Amino acid sequence: MATVATSLRRHSNVREQLSERVVAVFLVGATLVGLLALVVLLVTVARSGAGQIDVPFLRNFASRIPERAGIWPPLVGTLWLMGLVTLFSFPVGVGAAIYLEEFAPKNRITSVIETNIANLAAVPSIIYGLLGLAVFYRALEMGRSLLTGALTLTLLVLPVIIISSREALRAVPRSHRLGAMALGATKLEAVYKTVLPSAVPGIMTGTILGLSRAIGETAPLLVAGAAAFVAFTPDNLLDAYSALPVQIFDWVRRPQPEFQALAAAAILVLLGVLLTMNSIAILIRNRYDRKTR
Repeated sequence: MATVATSLRRHSNVREQLSERVVAVFLVGATLVGLLALVVLLVTVARSGAGQIDVPFLRNFASRIPERAGIWPPLVGTLWLMGLVTLFSFPVGVGAAIYLEEFAPKNRITSVIETNIANLAAVPSIIYGLLGLAVFYRALEMGRSLLTGALTLTLLVLPVIIISSREALRAVPRSHRLGAMALGATKLEAVYKTVLPSAVPGIMTGTILGLSRAIGETAPLLVAGAAAFVAFTPDNLLDAYSALPVQIFDWVRRPQPEFQALAAAAILVLLGVLLTMNSIAILIRNRYDRKTR
């Protein structure tokens, strides 16, 4: 009997090891497929657009003549948008996460709010564009302004920031809170002086994900009034604006191959802006990560 049990146990271990290897191979293969697709896309875009990037391309305004076309107004509009979205979404999202995780009573109302926030994170971006059109563009009469676009994108990224910030706060051990309050700190002091600094790396990661989604969105900006052609750069929040995703969309749908190359170049510039923005956020995250250690 002991010999049979040992044999069965060995057979079970062999099957488990084989299953683990199959799953590992599948996961590695899925990762390689994703990386290969990304590399192919980047190489294709780089080959088409790298030769178009120069100072006139960056400084010129949009034009119907490909040789004179540039991305200066959309580039400035994108920088404006990302700055405003960060300014609006980060304090509101983090503040809401802190309240829901640390101070809100655990009742039915809080449960409904949490469920709705989770559902909003999965809503298609075009719905936020329609909401921005109805509320900011028409009801509040902001028109085709930077403020309309920034507030629309803020609504888009807020659920992501709130959810990720709550997860980061939840990951901080409860002993940190209890230790701070045992030394005489109030709950508010324990949260802001002990819990929040430890959660900053996770919060910054969620913010990076939210802003990375916002910077590439075209549909909500088009619906909320972003222009494909602007002959000036915005000077205040109520000026009309364009953005790189909108300009890329306008060039891609044109039949001339010259505009296809310009669209590829604009994609590379947009990727550069995204990587720069993410690098700044990663540096801030790593700085706080070192401090908490």
